[in-house]
Amino acid sequence: MKNRLEELRRERGVRQEDLAQALGVSRQTVISLEKGKYNPSLALAFRLARYFALPIEEIFDDSDEQK
Repeated sequence: MKNRLEELRRERGVRQEDLAQALGVSRQTVISLEKGKYNPSLALAFRLARYFALPIEEIFDDSDEQK
C-alpha cells in the first residue's frame, strides 16, 4: 500500500522519532510505514489521520491492492 507519510512528515518538519512517540509506536515502525514495508492496523491508520488532520484516504492509497 502506498502512502504519503514521509512527504507529510517532512512538510511539517517532524522527525521520525517525534512522530513515533506521538503515535505510541517505535521509530522502526515509522520507517517501515514510510517505505511501504508495513501496512498499519486500522487503529494506527486512524491515529495517523488524526495526527495529520487528514482523511485516511489522503494518506494511504490502496489502488495497487487487488480488489
